[in-house]
Amino acid sequence: MSRQGWWALILTVVACCAQAGEEDEMMGFIVDDTISHIGHDFYYSFSERLRDTSPMDFNLVVRERPDARWGSLVTVEYQQRLVYRRFLPPNTVELKDEAYEAADSVRLEVVRRKLEALLQDTTDLEKDEL
Repeated sequence: MSRQGWWALILTVVACCAQAGEEDEMMGFIVDDTISHIGHDFYYSFSERLRDTSPMDFNLVVRERPDARWGSLVTVEYQQRLVYRRFLPPNTVELKDEAYEAADSVRLEVVRRKLEALLQDTTDLEKDEL
């Protein structure tokens, strides 16, 4: 399936889920928005580590901005907020260790943000009004 086909499928799923309540939200997606070979290798190892080490009760987006001089800027977003950012050099051969460290770091950050959301005082305002 082409990249455009995947995006069409994802948009269809999101549109269907937009009408459902928060308890019906689909979880466990790690969206691959990488471009280069380095980005794809990073995504594969990153998602492998996350799926092996934690229950996937959240969604993430892995993005990449390649640069010929500096390498690739890889970012990971959770709830449309940046939780990880790193430049990967263009001559990187083995990304597995970098991706595993990133997955562990992102997992801890997601847990921290979920805990903050639970402890947030929203007696006067709803969460979407903050």
